[in-house]
Amino acid sequence: MDASPANRAPPPTRRDPQSRWLDVVSKAERGPGPAAARAGLSVLAGLYRLGLAAANVRWHLPGTIRRAPCPVVSVGNLTVGGTGKTPMVAHVAGMLVADGYRPLIVSRGYGAEPGVPNEEAGELGLRCPDVPQVQYPDRLRAIREWATAHPCDVAILDDGFQYRRLARDLDIVLLDALRPFGYGHVLPRGLLREPPSALGRADLVVITRADLVDAEGLRRLKKTVRRYIPAEMPVLAAEHLPQAIAFADGTRRPAEWLRERRVSAACGIANPEAFQQTLDRLGAQVVRLDAFRDHYAYAAADVERLSEAADAADADVLVTTGKDFVKWRPLLTRDCEAVPVPCAALEVGMHFTEGEDVLHDRLCRVLPPPERGGEP
Repeated sequence: MDASPANRAPPPTRRDPQSRWLDVVSKAERGPGPAAARAGLSVLAGLYRLGLAAANVRWHLPGTIRRAPCPVVSVGNLTVGGTGKTPMVAHVAGMLVADGYRPLIVSRGYGAEPGVPNEEAGELGLRCPDVPQVQYPDRLRAIREWATAHPCDVAILDDGFQYRRLARDLDIVLLDALRPFGYGHVLPRGLLREPPSALGRADLVVITRADLVDAEGLRRLKKTVRRYIPAEMPVLAAEHLPQAIAFADGTRRPAEWLRERRVSAACGIANPEAFQQTLDRLGAQVVRLDAFRDHYAYAAADVERLSEAADAADADVLVTTGKDFVKWRPLLTRDCEAVPVPCAALEVGMHFTEGEDVLHDRLCRVLPPPERGGEP
């Protein structure tokens, strides 16, 4: 059910240059200044395309793509920002564990301090605590070193579509239904890491947040995707399904607990509007939304200020994403009653609305039977 306009919070409070850049490239900001900025960014985007063309030549040279000692399943996207890679990685890992495999999750570790996992790793640790993770820029080396000392049937490459030097057995590419092609331009004029034609390298495409567009919008998007991929490539659809509200004191409630409650929302993700839409669809009354840049490093003062603002807005709860909550929890006081407004995370999972059986079939095709457990 779509939220009524009266149930929507004011536009998010912007706090950083990244948010201003998004307003420029999306044309949310109009006028001579933003137009001139877009023209300059278009020039830089042309240079970026030249770099991509040179890289594509390189990846066709013999010996530039290397194979890991175990099968590799990649989960990636075309754009910068959130398309649901973390819940999709957790979903794939859960499928593999259920089939008797021993997967390893491998990522670059963007934004992580040395020896400290980043927020995606922290969130994945909560979602699939029995699946080991390794973060290292040289992901091929990471897999090799892990596999020499530990049992490993398959490596799941988190955000791996552009990591071309590592051969993969299944390439899953996610497209966010709300902004699938990054405003139609490559970086820095838009959000695209690569042009849409790069989808032809994938093995299957998953449209995420498919529930946030109507049936006709989803049909048109699928038709557009079909222009860039072979006719036989599957196009699946999934939604980010709210699962629970996890409070700082360790208690949990069903996601529906938010219905008709006054919510102050805050997040440091690439698509804060999608977060608000999810809250709206739950029936929450979002009275405030604070948007920080993606991978924002929160300080205790940030959380304190957000809590005070939520209190001033007469909110019942201050809600953030699971990814952000990993960084919030160490900053929250141990005495949760001292916080003016309860802090909680909205936990979401990946739920397929079309084609989950296709994904499972493709995994079974590229992986040998697991060494333990039954046949996949």
